Amino acid sequence: MKRKITELALGALLLTLCLPAEAQQPKKVHRIGYLESTLPSGSAHLLEVFRQRMRDLGWIEGKNVAFEYRFAEDKGDKHLKQLAADLVQLKVDIIVTRATSGALATKQATNTIPIVMVGVSDPIAAGLVTSLARPGGNITGLTQLAPELGGKRLELLKETVPSLARVATLGGGTSAGQRPQRKEIEIAARALGVQLQPLKARGPEEFEPAFQAASGARADALIVQASPRFFVHRGKIVELAAKARLPAIYPESGYVEAGGLMSYATSHAEMYRRAATYVDKILKGTKPADLPVEQPTKFEFVINLKAAKQIGLTIPPNVLARADKVIK
Repeated sequence: MKRKITELALGALLLTLCLPAEAQQPKKVHRIGYLESTLPSGSAHLLEVFRQRMRDLGWIEGKNVAFEYRFAEDKGDKHLKQLAADLVQLKVDIIVTRATSGALATKQATNTIPIVMVGVSDPIAAGLVTSLARPGGNITGLTQLAPELGGKRLELLKETVPSLARVATLGGGTSAGQRPQRKEIEIAARALGVQLQPLKARGPEEFEPAFQAASGARADALIVQASPRFFVHRGKIVELAAKARLPAIYPESGYVEAGGLMSYATSHAEMYRRAATYVDKILKGTKPADLPVEQPTKFEFVINLKAAKQIGLTIPPNVLARADKVIK
């Protein structure tokens, strides 16, 4: 009898020792890949917003989630595609990517790993999704509606400079993200009776020649098209616009905070917060095909009065009254 009791006690002890070990088995650490075509400095503040929102949702770096970052550093589409393939080889659980170029490179690299795109101009035209409501495949995310915003920016420039006749448009070439932006600006220009002076700059070494061309063509103002590459070098672009005394409107408020005249744009910080929500849902089992591509509903018009004074421009009261934020 004593032997039986001893055996039962020993068994209970072993069971007690085993249960905590089983309960303390480490949870899976999900790996999130991040891909971008430009330099890390261009999105550092946005990635912090993304990580903070992930923490709010219970995803703690080093505990249940890990990040793999890849930046092409403006080395071209070929290098971007290699980095996308690298993330696929690492077998990450999901890939977050910025802008049309990153989304296209990632789509080419995998049709199985979920992809969350952020700030893509026109995902349907780019062939990334079949529709916004039903994206299909492994891609979903957020569009910044950049094409439609291009026309609105030209309208705001015309209201700010009523005598506006010729506008320079600074773009980055022939990428899929740039074409729809140019198209919408061209439509608005015809309606407003404004001539456009296209300027191309693939990198910072081409900025000064582009602005010299704008001055040579006697442009009255400038529209800068949305581009992660441009945003990295926003300080230089803002400096050249001021030097040329060109009233300029930008695709992100960060340009205005860096000394630019004005911007009309979606909130990129809000897009990265929303991207974290998409990642959270996918990691919990929702398929990308079942998550509609989200369009922004709020737009911000920001004006920098210091920049206006620097180039000798008076902002009309009716335009100033429409601003969501004024930097004095």
